[in-house]
Amino acid sequence: MSVRLIATDLDGTLLDSTPAVTARTRAALDAARERGIHVVPVTARQPIGLRAIAADAGFDGWALCSNGAYAVRLDDGRMLFAEELPAETIRSLAEALRASIPDLLFASVRDAGETFVAQHGYAAIAALADHKRDPATMGGVPLDQVLAAPSLKFVIRHPELAPAALFDTVRSLGLTGFEVTLSGAPFVEVMAEGVTKATGLARLCEHLGIDRADVVAFGDALNDVEMLRWAGHGVAMADAEPLVHDAADETTASNDEDGVAQVIERLLG
Repeated sequence: MSVRLIATDLDGTLLDSTPAVTARTRAALDAARERGIHVVPVTARQPIGLRAIAADAGFDGWALCSNGAYAVRLDDGRMLFAEELPAETIRSLAEALRASIPDLLFASVRDAGETFVAQHGYAAIAALADHKRDPATMGGVPLDQVLAAPSLKFVIRHPELAPAALFDTVRSLGLTGFEVTLSGAPFVEVMAEGVTKATGLARLCEHLGIDRADVVAFGDALNDVEMLRWAGHGVAMADAEPLVHDAADETTASNDEDGVAQVIERLLG
């Protein structure tokens, strides 16, 4: 197949479990770029999390953050688009959840992913790996302030309940006006209605003049399913969830076995 763009998830996919970019993976990404192929990270992370590994991966162009909610240039910060959740939608969802589940905690990602507004108590159960932010820098505000403004990504978590249980509860509410997913992180992620990694990738490809048939996408988690279905060739990692395997055209080795690099090497011949 003709390949013009490689779209790759990061955690559990491109990065190994340390998490880092291996020498083999970096060489494969460089080889693709030398052929004129766009290499685009498509991630639940924000720019702060991308910057932590951008140099190692050679990322300096377009990136899709917050599960496709916005596209940003990593070299100059230029935005192509940003889809925000309205404050009213966030508030309605939070109120409905709090009516059935006590002790929930919320956070809001704003301002091109640079601002993280966390509820009092959120930082106490967060780790650096969760948002690639030191919990000591998160601060804490009353819930009303978390819910007071539009959000690129709205985060829901609980000190004890598993994300999958929270996800099921959100789905069972019957509310509309948002998209909800899981990325493997210890919280539920909510984006604007209709926003997925697939919709973000489609908008970026339209901007670049690239047909979906010429896109290869890699992923391992629930938030990657739509992207793998949309791409001309979707690739699931070996230890991906069953839904991800069902969405993909092929399965590669795990992230600790350079699964992404193996496929790129084969496609480049």
